[in-house]
Amino acid sequence: MRSGIFLTLLGLLLVQLTACQGPPPTQIVVVVTATPAELQVVPTETLPPPETTATPSPQPPTATPNTFPTPTFGQIQVAEQVFEHGRMVWIQPRKQIWVMVDTGNGSGPWTVYDDVFMDGEPESDPTIVVPAGQYQPTRGFGKLWRETGDIRENLGFGLTPEFGYVSNYEYHPGGSTVNGQYVTGPGYHILFNLYGNDKFQFNEVDGTWAKVK
Repeated sequence: MRSGIFLTLLGLLLVQLTACQGPPPTQIVVVVTATPAELQVVPTETLPPPETTATPSPQPPTATPNTFPTPTFGQIQVAEQVFEHGRMVWIQPRKQIWVMVDTGNGSGPWTVYDDVFMDGEPESDPTIVVPAGQYQPTRGFGKLWRETGDIRENLGFGLTPEFGYVSNYEYHPGGSTVNGQYVTGPGYHILFNLYGNDKFQFNEVDGTWAKVK
């Protein structure tokens, strides 16, 4: 009898202990991945504009292809110096010096020379006496002015120092088309002064320049 009561009490105690403990704790597993050694960013390519469909204009059967080159427009770095009777212009992309002798009315002969001045050479001639308020050209301009032909006599002294700027530039090709094929010919260049209000045309056909509107 006592053993039955003891077993009953022991069973009740185990039930109470189990109820007090509650459900087993939840286990959380954290997975850590390694950081990539290098992050590569691939830029998105610029997509071309959508294609358009156009109905071509009817062409006569004897039409020849248009092979004449179109004008070139852009900006180039130049340096300029204004003289008593003209200008010198350094054309950076060509490494050339363009000499503009003004024979009156904003026009005259135009000659082209390679810029052969090298760093370390004399930049000027200290023995040349320069009038007050005027300038002796230096470096590439100066070497050409002192050593080449009658440039010094034709241009005179500088009225300004040499100064650099970016000029709008145009090249208009010459020539013609023969049987649909382009035949090269002399064209003309367009440059502007520092302020953009003077426009100069350089004609390859006869080696002249002129101020144009």
